[in-house]
Amino acid sequence: MSELSIGQLAAKADVNPSTLRYYESIGLLPNTDRKNGQRRYSESLLERITFIKIAQHTGFTIPEIAVLLEGFETIPTSGRWEEMAREKRAQLEEKKKQINSMIQILDDGLKCKCLTWSECFDKIKTTGTCS
Repeated sequence: MSELSIGQLAAKADVNPSTLRYYESIGLLPNTDRKNGQRRYSESLLERITFIKIAQHTGFTIPEIAVLLEGFETIPTSGRWEEMAREKRAQLEEKKKQINSMIQILDDGLKCKCLTWSECFDKIKTTGTCS
């Protein structure tokens, strides 16, 4: 497998070079060899970086991603992944409920034709809605 400079790997992974340095500093990427003082990365790290990006996109924190990556190369479908994915899914479902509730409140507020907050509050108190 060919070796890439930090800029080349960053471009292929669609991240900034500073992101790769950060991932390396916190252990998400292995420390890399240096040639003439420059980091040289294996192209095979692209798969790991893609996994990190997907995990971040789905809401996993950096510490959670670190746990997911421990031994992940040797155990493709791990119980750790399943457990953490189920937990994250439950957290996202709860956030989804909160967001839906917030959207409903905003939608109701957009229908409100009251002239004052007190008028609106009185309507909500008596009828349950302002529209």
